[in-house]
Amino acid sequence: MKIANNIQVELEKRNLKPVDLVKEIGVSKQTMRKMMNGVRVINAIELHKISEYLHVLMDSLMEMPENSKDTNAIHSLMTCVKTDEAKKGIQFANRLSDMILFHTRVFENGKKMEHPWEDD
Repeated sequence: MKIANNIQVELEKRNLKPVDLVKEIGVSKQTMRKMMNGVRVINAIELHKISEYLHVLMDSLMEMPENSKDTNAIHSLMTCVKTDEAKKGIQFANRLSDMILFHTRVFENGKKMEHPWEDD
């Protein structure tokens, strides 16, 4: 999602919108929306085309801010617990929640795929 945010910043600097990239990188409007919303990954070829269109380095589109903070609650919680047993419990809960979220996304995507896709 950070790449999409960096692309959005560069677009705004130039008074452009994501739809302006559609022809440049050869994707549909729907695909572009998914890319900018973090639903679909932007591959290296697409990122290269975007960087050329915007006249910026690919590295600048992948850059993380220097002041970014670790917002992962699990990492924060791990620094607070003292025993190995508690740490193992937190790690287990983290893996379990990841599995639940993954399967929820798979289920939701499967439901979406039951309907015909509409390309704008």
